[in-house]
Amino acid sequence: MTREEKSWILYDVANSAFILTIATAVMPIFFKNVAARGVDSAVSTANWGLANAFASLLLALLAPFLGTLADYQGWKKRFFLGFLLLGVIFTLMLTVPGEGDQALCLFLYVAAYIGYAGANIFYDAFLVDVTNDRKMDWISANGFAWGYIGSTVPFILGMILIQRPAFAGFDSPLQATRAAFVITALWWLIFSLPMIRNVHQRHYIPASTHPLRRSLRRLAATFREIRRYRPAFLFLAAYFFYIDGVDTIIRMATAYGVDIGMTTTQLLTIILVIQILAFPFALLYGKLADRVGTKPMLYAGMGVYGIIVLIAYALPSMPTAQIRTLFYWILAVLVASSQGGIQALSRSFFGRLIPKEKSAEFFGFYNIFGKFATILGPLLMALASRITGQSRYGILSLVVLFLIGGLLLSRVPISVGTREE
Repeated sequence: MTREEKSWILYDVANSAFILTIATAVMPIFFKNVAARGVDSAVSTANWGLANAFASLLLALLAPFLGTLADYQGWKKRFFLGFLLLGVIFTLMLTVPGEGDQALCLFLYVAAYIGYAGANIFYDAFLVDVTNDRKMDWISANGFAWGYIGSTVPFILGMILIQRPAFAGFDSPLQATRAAFVITALWWLIFSLPMIRNVHQRHYIPASTHPLRRSLRRLAATFREIRRYRPAFLFLAAYFFYIDGVDTIIRMATAYGVDIGMTTTQLLTIILVIQILAFPFALLYGKLADRVGTKPMLYAGMGVYGIIVLIAYALPSMPTAQIRTLFYWILAVLVASSQGGIQALSRSFFGRLIPKEKSAEFFGFYNIFGKFATILGPLLMALASRITGQSRYGILSLVVLFLIGGLLLSRVPISVGTREE
């Protein structure tokens, strides 16, 4: 691998610490047990889902315009840095909320998440600048793989502090949890430095004296010429549906586990195991895509997630806590087997469909389709939780999303988005 490819991959190590500790594991538990203490469990789960939906909606509305601006020479790195700093600063500020500070906690989390997801638009768009079409599946898969394994380091450190706060001189698990947020923010910033230093925008639109006006015109022109980019937008339609299911399971799994009676220690251990197992599986997806093709591996990932949804729906009705724990572990292994692979191959497949000089604009569309998808899934779960008092009844709808996504993906021409083209 080149220095640019390695530096790009290292940013996945950096930002995966945020998604593991803040979005997936420690923060949801902190929110439910501390910031939302005294609030009904179904209501707090719904509020967590609504906060994720709001953050996704806000960023989705801005993503295409920001991406179009970032395609001008030298702008992609500036936007990346701006959102990176936003995310790091507000992650540090998550140390402020205390017991009962539900609104403040959700506000700070939404701001931090917007920083994380906004930086990811431009990080993904840099994929076309650091490697070629032939290596794109492999480099993208390595990003997710090393992100999973690398993010376990600050996560394990945080778990040790939370489980043994006195060992590090903390008075309570709450103080240790706040220390885990600080560790996550610093890890994110430090491992971003190679990306900041070594990755450069090689494909771009020439600078303009009126970038805002020209960006709006270019965005309008892309919509007018949508037939010219039909394979890319057809893929985005498929991606909208199947990634909804993937992201909803990732976002809501911890809160769902709390609702079915899993303990904090069990959940954190399971999440750690997922991160470790996801490392070889993501690399395996990259290797198999090189042998059998990217689309068949995307279908395989959707099939695994269909099984995950059916098991998750059945979990609350299982007769004993021991059986529920066993099947939650089965879910964990299934998630680990496919979550990195399906995301990595989606990114690289799309990267081969788009004009390289418009990568930020098109990854802005990629983001908007992904973010609007992540609004639908958590919103369904939130509404089901509010209406029925249980979290399980919105989950079966995800099977339909995977079926629609697979059908639309089948309509993307097989000769498009392949290394052989």
